[in-house]
Parts: sequence; structure tokens; C-alpha cells
Amino acid sequence: MHRLRAMFRTILVAILLSAPWPAVADDPDFLTLAAGHYDVYQKKHQAAEFRAEYRLDKKIWIFKPLAGVMGTTDSALYGYGGVLVDVYFGRRWVLTPSFAAGYYEKGDGRDLGHELEFRSSIELSYRFDNRARLGLSFYHLSNANIGDFNPGTEVLSIVYSIPLGSNN
Repeated sequence: MHRLRAMFRTILVAILLSAPWPAVADDPDFLTLAAGHYDVYQKKHQAAEFRAEYRLDKKIWIFKPLAGVMGTTDSALYGYGGVLVDVYFGRRWVLTPSFAAGYYEKGDGRDLGHELEFRSSIELSYRFDNRARLGLSFYHLSNANIGDFNPGTEVLSIVYSIPLGSNN
């Protein structure tokens, strides 16, 4: 599992350093909805995952703020805030790495070792003419070893981003 995480981080850094960065200034705020598979690599705590995020179009350098909430069918909840970067490959494809921190409540699901959990995510989406996006996201959720134990979990989801505001 540790090797998988290290490989994920290395690939993410390589993509960010080598990716094209064309300016796409017409994207608005987004409401992003997701549904997926929680705890992909474990059999004991697998559940369906549902997520809603608000992604602002305002930038601080290359970063855009986001805030969201995730819930699972086994009553786990995670409220979080963080930053994302949109990396455009032409007009249609958008790679979106993000990082967030937030409060996790296990409900009847997996104990992740602490209430404070960190999420690192990668998403690849297709951008439609109306700026809506449809894609896949993969994220890792863990407490970065601040708890007594740090099992972490991974989630694979389908995401749909709905453009909001006057740029729509």
C-alpha cells in the first residue's frame, strides 16, 4: 500500500511539472456531484460513496478553493475544504489534482484513526461545450499519521461538474 501511495505522488508531480497550462479563463464556479466505491482495496468496509463539492472559479496563484461533504452508505461522513488546480489538455480534457483537510465521522464504517483526515485526489474529466464536466476521480483519505493508527482508504468515483453563474 505504501508503494502505491508513493507511486501515485510521483506520477502526480511528474504530470504537474510536464503538463501544458493553456489559459482557460471562462470557467465558472462548479457544483460537483460524485458517486463511487468507498474503500476500494478492502473487502470488509466497502460502501457506496456520495459527494458534493463547491468549486470556486477564483484563483490564488494557480489554486482554486473547494469545499465539500462526502457520505457513505455505512454512515461515514467527511466535511472538508481545500484547493485544486485545473490542468487543461486542449479545450476538452481537464486533469484536476486537489488536496483537502476536514472532519471525518466513521458512522458504522471504517475507523480511519482520527477525526482530522486529509484527502489527496486526482480527477480526469471531459469538458463539454456548456463547460459541464464528466469524469473519474480517485482519492486517498488518511490522517497522515497524526492518530494512533492510520489505515487510510481509497475511493474511485464518477464525477459530474455543473457550471454555475453568469459564465454558463
